[in-house]
Amino acid sequence: MLKEKEYRREAALQYAKQWALGRNPRYLDFEHMGGDCTNFASQCIYAGSGVMNYTPVKGWYYNSGYDRTPSWTGVQYLYNFLVGNKSVGPYAVVTDEKGIQPGDIVQLGNGSWYYHSPVIVAVENGRIFLAAHSYDAYMRPLDSYQYEQARFLHIKGVRVWGA
Repeated sequence: MLKEKEYRREAALQYAKQWALGRNPRYLDFEHMGGDCTNFASQCIYAGSGVMNYTPVKGWYYNSGYDRTPSWTGVQYLYNFLVGNKSVGPYAVVTDEKGIQPGDIVQLGNGSWYYHSPVIVAVENGRIFLAAHSYDAYMRPLDSYQYEQARFLHIKGVRVWGA
């Protein structure tokens, strides 16, 4: 039976602060293989959720650079997992700038293609600040990025197996 658990935003934010300008050696660095942004976002989400979804192909997990789901490192796949997840692991809803909190994700795009998944680390005086890999950043203002569109993913919670 699935039960709801709170997403530990503070743990996600601490992880983002610790690793935004460096690399956790537990994870492969995808910087030169298409980018490391969604890998970093997934690491932060995992720090806040503490649970992976081991469903083959459509789940969300990382055991190694060769044993992981596309959603761990792919922008669109992470979106598909978080918004569509009805099973174990974190899940999210699409919202607007008013519906976000630190620990959530924003995905930046041009046209119908989304290419970047920074982590929201602060919202202050109406400005959104991000942590990201692939052009490593911490407390970078969202309005300093060039993009045509943004979609905001508010992580609502985490599901775990339990009685």
